[in-house]
Amino acid sequence: MRVSCEVIKDLLPLCHDGVCSNDSKAMVEEHLAECENCKAELQAMDEIIPMRNTGQNLREAESIKQLSKKWRKGMLKSFLKGALITVAALVVLALIFYLFMDVRLT
Repeated sequence: MRVSCEVIKDLLPLCHDGVCSNDSKAMVEEHLAECENCKAELQAMDEIIPMRNTGQNLREAESIKQLSKKWRKGMLKSFLKGALITVAALVVLALIFYLFMDVRLT
């Protein structure tokens, strides 16, 4: 059975990563024995992908780290503020009950 290069190109990443079935792998290997274009494409997957704009990527990563720090710091402040308000409200309620409701804790 003759399989088109398009189908093989869809299967190449799976074969390259070793996650395709044995039948698919056999079909790809059979095709690669005859097709130089697909064989070259498979070999290109082994090459290191060049990264562009590494300086910009590093700046963006640093900005994200700083934003994350600020966010965590803000979350901690919000939590502490909420806890303080809750404790204050409970103290006020306890005082109201104690002073005006004539409830004695014994």
